[in-house]
Amino acid sequence: MGMPLITLPQAVPMQKMRKPQDNVPQTRQERDQLARIVREYVATYNPVPPMPLEELKVHADKCIEMAGLDPIFRDYTAILINNQAWREHLATVPFERRLLLMPKCMRIEEKCPAPFDEFGLLCKNCGLCSIQDLQGEAEKLGYAVLVAEGSQLVMSIIQTGKIEAIVGVSCLSVLEKSFPFMEAAAIPGIAIPLLQDDCVDTNVDMDWVWEVIHLTSDDKTHRLNLDAIRDEVDGWFTPENLADIMGKRHPGMGGETDDIARQWLNKGGKRWRPFLTVCAYKALRKEDADAPIPSDLRKVAAAVECFHKASLIHDDIEDNDALRYGDATLHETHGVGVALNVGDYLLGEGYRLLAECAADPMNKVEMLRVAAIGHRTLSLGQGAELCWARNPKPLSPVEVLDIFRQKTAPAFEVALRLGALYAGADEEVHDVIANYSEKLGIAYQIHDDLEDLSTEGHAPDDIAALRPSLLLAVAHERAKDQKPFMDRVWRRQLADEGTPIEISDRIRKIITDSRSDERCQNLYEGYKEEAIKTLTYLENASLKGLLRRVMSKIFNDLQVKGWCKEFEKKNLARATAAEPVAVG
Repeated sequence: MGMPLITLPQAVPMQKMRKPQDNVPQTRQERDQLARIVREYVATYNPVPPMPLEELKVHADKCIEMAGLDPIFRDYTAILINNQAWREHLATVPFERRLLLMPKCMRIEEKCPAPFDEFGLLCKNCGLCSIQDLQGEAEKLGYAVLVAEGSQLVMSIIQTGKIEAIVGVSCLSVLEKSFPFMEAAAIPGIAIPLLQDDCVDTNVDMDWVWEVIHLTSDDKTHRLNLDAIRDEVDGWFTPENLADIMGKRHPGMGGETDDIARQWLNKGGKRWRPFLTVCAYKALRKEDADAPIPSDLRKVAAAVECFHKASLIHDDIEDNDALRYGDATLHETHGVGVALNVGDYLLGEGYRLLAECAADPMNKVEMLRVAAIGHRTLSLGQGAELCWARNPKPLSPVEVLDIFRQKTAPAFEVALRLGALYAGADEEVHDVIANYSEKLGIAYQIHDDLEDLSTEGHAPDDIAALRPSLLLAVAHERAKDQKPFMDRVWRRQLADEGTPIEISDRIRKIITDSRSDERCQNLYEGYKEEAIKTLTYLENASLKGLLRRVMSKIFNDLQVKGWCKEFEKKNLARATAAEPVAVG
């Protein structure tokens, strides 16, 4: 395997699981859907901030009724309407005139070494919670940052005249109680609810906070509708649009190969890579966010998908997989020889499309070079796995992650850099993209491994196929009494161990019993955080904001765990104390 080329990121502490509440959307997908509805509502009715709480709730009721939503989401919808109404105002306020307010309950209470003063928590940058990252990034931008509760303190700061906008993180009840103060101050304010209750070891949607604190009029992408871009990119891969992008079908005997290749391009998949190409281009252009995507850019995006689909064809043959996207793989339906040839044909088509695009000649040469290096690196990673398969033996987590770095990260880097090159980006941008893509690609592959554990039966499944997997590597390290069995798993010496289903079930039980899945989840979160940190060095506000938002789309796995109950408990205690005492 050679010397490992990567190091493990610092583990992100696992947050305690809270009981979800019913008055908020439970998944990011549901929250994104509600956010889109609110954006459309605000664009149509244009409510003017500042709005009193009662007016906000009237808008929320109207929005819920029009969209046919459950009324239980009323308070959450009111927050989104307020945020959307203030959004453009906040974007015009300089960073140094903004306040980021976070609650102290985001810390890991039992381990937090930070003391308090009259202004709140004095973070020690211990790395145990997300306060350090958010505070560091916000202060670097120029924000004032407070880790404290209390509207009186915030109002005192507002009255100094030095703060013109607030980004506030808190529980739902505290945010509701803050609205009168925000409305009275008449300054832009965006509220971001916590994800967990009980006021201990809480967490927040980091993607949401990051996107808001970077919101600026210089970032032309914050108005981009990423879902609309994904839908548009996905629409390019219909037979009619592919004919327009790639040219007419090849005549003669070679036409069938062309037909099969285009059918494979039209197959399922998430289209993340061509989507990233378009996003990078849109972020780096100075034009309006609503400007149409250049038709010629479709060739570059199609080339990226050609490279990706070719790699899948070859991978399926090399790994002897029978299913892809829930259907038979190409070599299963057409034979290995035809499939190999179609994969090679798609590689050629990718390079042809790049050569024919209308990019600057020097940038076009660099685009071809970037694609070739990405292809080469991917082959090295796949080759490492294939060579291991000739003499299988246990791999350490670092060795598995190095395979991920070579096999998965290049596809993200190529996609982003081709879009950036088409837009004419400078060298600094490409350096950041390379580092970002490495961490993003590793996180993506770990996420895929975790899905193998949670969605048994989908294909391809590295656990069932006994291929190098981070879950298997960590489980081998932690197996203890089951270590001899896990050693045989890695060496594929399981002839007398039972049926494939029995073996797979036993492996999955060892993984969960040894909490190897938790370790992998921590590594997954760690690499996502590492990807975020690479953006610190990116000076282009539009690309920085967009790459952060893109991560939210790719890793659509964050769930709300409930809201803070502290203030409800305090209110109940006060109400009980105020009850009249019976005499007699």
